[in-house]
Amino acid sequence: MAAILLSDLSTLAQYLRESLELKKFSIIYAYNGTGKTRLSGEFKEQGKKFGEDREVTQRDTLYFNAFTEDLFNWDNDLKNDRKRVLKINGDSRFFSGLETQEMDNRIRPLLNRYADFDFRIDTTEWEVSFSREVEIDGKRTTVEDIKVSRGEENIFIWCFFLAIVQLALDGDEAYEWVKYVYIDDPISSLDENNAIAVAHHLAQLLMTTDKGPRVVVSTHHVLFFNVLCNEFKGKAYKHLLKRGAALGSYSLVDTSARPFLHHLSNLVELYDAQSSGSLYTHHFNMMRRVMEQTANFLGLDDWKTCIAAPDGADKALHKRFIDLMSHGDYSLYEPREMMEENKAYFRTIFRQFITGHPFNRTLFPNLFNIAGATQAVDA
Repeated sequence: MAAILLSDLSTLAQYLRESLELKKFSIIYAYNGTGKTRLSGEFKEQGKKFGEDREVTQRDTLYFNAFTEDLFNWDNDLKNDRKRVLKINGDSRFFSGLETQEMDNRIRPLLNRYADFDFRIDTTEWEVSFSREVEIDGKRTTVEDIKVSRGEENIFIWCFFLAIVQLALDGDEAYEWVKYVYIDDPISSLDENNAIAVAHHLAQLLMTTDKGPRVVVSTHHVLFFNVLCNEFKGKAYKHLLKRGAALGSYSLVDTSARPFLHHLSNLVELYDAQSSGSLYTHHFNMMRRVMEQTANFLGLDDWKTCIAAPDGADKALHKRFIDLMSHGDYSLYEPREMMEENKAYFRTIFRQFITGHPFNRTLFPNLFNIAGATQAVDA
């Protein structure tokens, strides 16, 4: 795969801007910690122009990243514990069309794909209130001014953003300034089904017209990346972003020439998750899928042959554990964190798997010591 070496973040952002003159989309896969959010910030900054007093006189990038979520914050009504609202930072140009575009009606059809709550935007107070229908004593009633969960809040903000992107695609006057859309990891901790749904929905929205803003999407979610690659086909650059050898430099690898080795990226993601302790139930499903891909590559009968427990009883237990944990009924946008006992089982199964097969050891830098021996699998 061809790689482009870029000396720093500014050079990388400029390269992306120039390359988007030839193709409308650029999709970037990168591990967490590579610098995706900083890249989105640098890309945005390069589109700004300033006046004599350093005030921003022009910009060209509508972006979604961690800072977008900071434009919303909760007022939990600590005094009365009754009216809880999500406050909006009305000073941001992100909300340019909020007062004139009936945003409620634009957001609601998008939100209904993913959630069962409703909302109302107050453009006088710059706040959002939420409600939900519940059943009480056999009768359906609407509970007002609720506080939605963090996952529900995230998906609401995402749908808010999509509604604004639609306005930019339509050439709405309030968003005529948008030349680029930069999306960085739109929804965190997606399970597989919803990674597919969100990626497909995003691609369908962006491909409704060949005109409109150029788009960059960066993500650490390998399935999300894969679906976007398939949806955009030849209309997108498909890159793997890595840190370069020199401090502060980057390597941008073109993954279009041959299939991206998604299972290896999944392995690194699982390794990072089990190392940090941030393990969720869907990680068992990911591990099983990697085992299936490994078995296919090696010509083995099925994924169970990749369970590397030395004892037959342990092997049967680990198979049963993976089966059970791979077929639960888990929340769409809030995958459940594992109990500590299950985390211990996951670490044991995972570490036995990667040490029992000839994967490149540089993918797992802290699992192997200098002499090449593995750490204890139950560490």
